[in-house]
Amino acid sequence: QVQLVESGGGLVQAGGSLSLSCAASGRTFSWYSMGWFRQAPGKEREFVAAINGNSGRTSYADSVKDRFTISRDNAKNTVYLQMNSLKPEDTAVYYCAASPYRNGPQSIDAYEYWGQGTQVTVSS
Repeated sequence: QVQLVESGGGLVQAGGSLSLSCAASGRTFSWYSMGWFRQAPGKEREFVAAINGNSGRTSYADSVKDRFTISRDNAKNTVYLQMNSLKPEDTAVYYCAASPYRNGPQSIDAYEYWGQGTQVTVSS
């Protein structure tokens, strides 16, 4: 079992930055790929970024590439999402998730554990 708790959401103006954190329980955190997803009102949940457990290889949705950075600290059982140059269209509830597939998958179905989400609102 893995329990995930996100923090760091809030309100920011367009062009600003926010940093999200996701603290995980359990001693096997490094075994899991970790991902960030988001869901805007009236839209489906979508992939944002993922990082695998071993090499730290990362992948990003095209919409956030070069603006967002995912990282992890296995010693602290924490995954981060640094968000820069934020746009109003980045407004959503952001979720972190853990996948037993170690290649950093982008599919929602590959993720077994989910946090409760944190709201990010970007004003224009």
